[in-house]
Amino acid sequence: MYREKKVGVVVPAYNEEALICKVIKNMPGYVDRIFVVDDCSTDRTVTTVLKCNDPRTLIKCHSENKGVVPAIATGYRLALEENMDLIAVMAGDDQMDPLELPKLLDPVADGIADYSKGDRLSRRELTRGMSNWRKFGNNLLTFLTRVSSGYWNLQDPQNGYTVISAKALARVDLSRLYPRYGYCNDLLVKLNVLGFSVVDVPIPARYGEEKSKIRYGKYICSVSLLLLRNFLWRIFKQYQYPKLKLPGITYAAAFVLLLFGLISLFVALFGNISFFPGAVTFAAGKLLFLLSTAIDAASK
Repeated sequence: MYREKKVGVVVPAYNEEALICKVIKNMPGYVDRIFVVDDCSTDRTVTTVLKCNDPRTLIKCHSENKGVVPAIATGYRLALEENMDLIAVMAGDDQMDPLELPKLLDPVADGIADYSKGDRLSRRELTRGMSNWRKFGNNLLTFLTRVSSGYWNLQDPQNGYTVISAKALARVDLSRLYPRYGYCNDLLVKLNVLGFSVVDVPIPARYGEEKSKIRYGKYICSVSLLLLRNFLWRIFKQYQYPKLKLPGITYAAAFVLLLFGLISLFVALFGNISFFPGAVTFAAGKLLFLLSTAIDAASK
C-alpha cells in the first residue's frame, strides 16, 4: 500500500519479452497488484512474465490482438474489481521509470487531483533524448488538446505515464475510449466533461532499448480529427445542453461566421466577386473564436 491506499499498476504488453521482466522486477514494493494484460503476443511475453515469479502479478491474456487501449481498459477493469484505490499505467517496454511513480501518486492520494500524468515538455531538460520530430508533434498536439479538452494549462497530453483515482475511473465508460494511441487525449476530454481535475507532473523522458510502435505522421492526423470531434462534443455537453451558457453562444456564433466566411471565400475564388466580405467575415469569426476560448478558460 501507498499511504494507506491500495495501488494497482496496469501493464499493457504486446511482444515485450525483452523488457517486461525488468518492468516487473523494478516495480516498487508498495504496489499491491500488477495487472499485466498480454494482447495476444506472438513472442514469449507470457512465459517471461511467469518466470519473473512475482506474486503480485495477475496476467490476463487477450485471445486476439485488440490494441494497446483495449489492453489498458482490461487492466483498468481488473483494478476496479480488486478495489484498487490508485491505478497507474506503465508500459511494458521499461520506458517509464518506477522511481517517479510517487510523484504521480501523491496528488491523487492527497485529493488535489483525480488524474495525474507525466509531463516531458514544460522544461527543456525533461525532453533530453526526444527527437525534434517527436517534440514538434507533441507540442502541436498539446495545443490542440488544450482547446479540445478545456484543460488550458495542460502539458504533454500524449504522456501515458498516469495515475487515476478509482472514483474517477469508475465514472469513465471504458468501452467508449478511442481505441488507438490517441486515447490519452480522448480520456482527458471525457474527464473534463465529467468534472474531474487533472494535474501535470514533470517527469524526464526515458528512451533506451524500446522501439516506438507509433507512426507519427498518421498519428497526428488521426488524433487531430479526434480532437476536433471531441471539442464539438465537449462544447455541447458543457455549454449548450441541458443549459445554454455564454461560451456555448459565442462558440456557436464563431462557427457560423467561420463557416460563412469560408464559403464566401470559396465562392469568390471561383466567381467574379470580391474577396473582401468573405475575408472580413472569416477574420471576425476567428476573433470571436479566440474570445470564446478566453471565456471558456475563465469559466473553469
